[in-house]
Amino acid sequence: MPNAEIRAVAEWLIDGARSAPLPQQILAQLCDRLVACGIPLWRVAVFIRTLHPNVMGRRFVWRPGAEVEVREAPFELLETSDFLDSTIARVYLTADPVRRRLAVPHPVLDFPILSELRAEGVTDYFAAPLVFTDGTIHVATWTTREPRGFTDEQIAGIEAIMTPLARVAEIRALRRTAGTLLDTYVGHDAGERILAGHIRRGDIEEIHAAIWLSDMRGFTALADSMPPRVLIDLLNRYFDCQVPVILDHGAEVLKFMGDGLLAIFAIADDETEACKRALAAARQAQANIAALASSAMPGLRFGLALHIGDVLYGNIGSGNRLDFTCIGPAVNCVARIEKLTGQLVPRHPRLRRIRALLPGRVHRSRRIQPCRLQCSPIDSTLENRRQEEFNNRNG
Repeated sequence: MPNAEIRAVAEWLIDGARSAPLPQQILAQLCDRLVACGIPLWRVAVFIRTLHPNVMGRRFVWRPGAEVEVREAPFELLETSDFLDSTIARVYLTADPVRRRLAVPHPVLDFPILSELRAEGVTDYFAAPLVFTDGTIHVATWTTREPRGFTDEQIAGIEAIMTPLARVAEIRALRRTAGTLLDTYVGHDAGERILAGHIRRGDIEEIHAAIWLSDMRGFTALADSMPPRVLIDLLNRYFDCQVPVILDHGAEVLKFMGDGLLAIFAIADDETEACKRALAAARQAQANIAALASSAMPGLRFGLALHIGDVLYGNIGSGNRLDFTCIGPAVNCVARIEKLTGQLVPRHPRLRRIRALLPGRVHRSRRIQPCRLQCSPIDSTLENRRQEEFNNRNG
């Protein structure tokens, strides 16, 4: 080896492994092809580093007759003995392959994983670097349970496909990284639109949506009095009370504006259902922030406004510096509502229809004109008292 069969596997990879849309399918088909070439594989693992705010990398593990196992590794793994004492860390550090024959009378068991694999009947272990074009090192490991381990020809066959595998892995990793970064910084829906080609200035769409705008109370004073790192930690914990809830209720977080957050619940057909989701998310966020205030941040308060209307959603900006956001009268209206969340008191009979649409308390203010108000501005510190007042007035 490499013989004609191995060269055919390499050519399949060079052509982009087009029959395998997903990375786990690439590994499954690759291993099946290598086994068909006479390489007696038992367990194969590929470790790919990634660019993600919470995930250091991903691991793909193949075994014959089983689905490829996919796991994500957090950054904390880098500090553990499991990683630091692994062959993966050694290959990352040196870019040199590691081979250990485990069927010999006195095998070298200098990594903990080797003893575990030997106990499972593994006779040969080979870890090799996958080198991307930017020089970053990733790793693939190969094992067999053949009594005498891999032959030299079989190792040569594996080595022959490593560079083509690295090219395919890099292309797929870059594609995933692009999606991850867009999802992280502009949101899932906006990211998909950008990747689909909606990238020109003025490329916008008019959509009907429930709009969420929230703001921390007293943030300016906090910013002036807190050390920067403490302030950032406060903001992150504050947003953790809202963002997962918003996403879980099917909305899109569009923007963080200092201590402010803008999100939309796009409405396709059922306006009532979207409004219920928005209000449920608001209630949960309110409860989360109240819990945070009582446990760790006394005095933490926030205002939240919800409104419904048509918005322009898409690329806005100058030249090649664009922002994917939403604008329009409905957005202006929700901003004015949010400014008054600490002052609004429910008092108008027209809200009876809106109460039927959205179970829960809904405010209207004479100072907001001409908004079509179908939603609930909330101030977390006044909520309980005003809920009781509203119930007493309206039965």
